[in-house]
Parts: sequence; structure tokens; C-alpha cells
Amino acid sequence: MTLDKVVGSAQEAVADIPSGASLAVGGFGLCGIPMVLIEALLEAGVDGLSVVSNNCGVDDWGLGVLLAQQRIAKMTSSYVGENKEFERQYLSGELELELTPQGTLAEKLRAGGSGIAAFFTQTGVGTQVAEGGLPRRYHPDGSIAVASPVKPVQTFDAGGVSREFVLEEAISTDFSLVHALRGDRYGNLVFDKSARNFSPLAAMAGRVCIAQVEEIVEPGEIDPDAVHLPGIYVDRVVVVGPDIEKRIERRTVSPERAASREMPEGA
Repeated sequence: MTLDKVVGSAQEAVADIPSGASLAVGGFGLCGIPMVLIEALLEAGVDGLSVVSNNCGVDDWGLGVLLAQQRIAKMTSSYVGENKEFERQYLSGELELELTPQGTLAEKLRAGGSGIAAFFTQTGVGTQVAEGGLPRRYHPDGSIAVASPVKPVQTFDAGGVSREFVLEEAISTDFSLVHALRGDRYGNLVFDKSARNFSPLAAMAGRVCIAQVEEIVEPGEIDPDAVHLPGIYVDRVVVVGPDIEKRIERRTVSPERAASREMPEGA
């Protein structure tokens, strides 16, 4: 493999992702989502995808554009709001959902990228997360077709106190898609503020990681101490430029601020 990981286009970068592949996708809400890669995947026509991401975008943006075309067969997520089509497909039995606590999802991705098969956590003990029975897929009539399984629970001495912990298996996927502010030709990445969110963890979990970056620099131009994700985890880099569309899910302005914006200039 050449050290220069830059490819010419998003279409080229995702060309070998087949139908039925599993994907880990970075982003939180609409923050830090690899939209150019998602659109290229939509254009490629693949379907039957199993996607691991914090959420599934909104109805017309993010992973929501793949969902709207019924390209996603299963979602593993921690948040499923903001998307009416997601709700419709899940409740009608068209979409499988593995609902996972947010911190657990992050650690499952990190573990998958670190070669850790599973780990114990207190999160979910005493709930259906551990005891099973969470609906993963419904029948069209509303009955449960697939439910989550019972997970092993074990007691450990944690700080002198015996506590129960549930065993969670790591997540690794065929591919991962992430968005970064900056990258070099060797694949070292820097994420922008909160757009860092799940992206490094999703990138680690993919056996082939594809990163879209707003800026490409030469090796050595990024201070090693500033690298958020080492290039060892990244296989392909696509330059998308700084002018790509970035949406905000909900813009909230205080009544006072809204009123001040409506005042004529100089008032």
C-alpha cells in the first residue's frame, strides 16, 4: 500500500463498498457527518447496509438520505429521534434497530478498533439492555419479530463494593466513513471541535476507513501532538473542500436576541 492515501473522488473512494456491507459512520446529529461520502454511496446504488452510527440523520440529510431510499437494512444507534421515516420503517418492520446506550456504543466502536473482543460495563444492568426483550424488528402487525438477547452479567469487586456488570461485545465493520477538518496524505486526521464526537471511534472500527477532509496538507505539516486520529487507521482520503454544505438540526435563539435581529440597523 502506498503511503499517499488521497483518492481522486468520493465515487472512487466508495466504489468497492458492496450491497450488504456493514458501515461505521461518524457524526452526532448533523455535526461532523461525512455527507459527500454518503451521497456517493447513494449514487452507487448499494443497499442492504448494516450501519452503526449515533443516529440516522434527518429525513433529507445525513444517513437519512440512504434510509429514505431503503438502502439500510439495520441500524445500530443510541438515538433515533428527528427522523419520521426512521420511525415509520422501524414500526412497520422494514428496518431492524439495535438500540444501544450512547457511552456503550462509543466503547464498542473503540474496542473493535483496538482488538478488544468484549468488555464489562455497569450501563444497562437491571434493564432490557442486559435482560433482553428490546424489539429489534417488528412484524407488520406490530408484534415483535426479533428481540434483543439476554447478555451475560457478572459480579466484580469494584472499589471494595460488589457490583454487577453486563458483557458487551465490540463492534467492527467492513468500512467506516468519517469527516475531518484536515488531513495529510498519510491519513493523519484532525477533527473540528465537537465534530470530533464519534468520528475517531467509528474510523477505528472499520476494516477499511474512508475519510473526507476539508483541507489536505503534506506529511509533517500537522503537529504530531495535534493529530486526533493516526493515519494507521485510515485507508483513503477524499478532499471535499471547506465550502461543503453543513446543516444545523435545530437553531434556537432567545426571544431577546430574535427581537434585536428584527430591529432596523442603527436603531
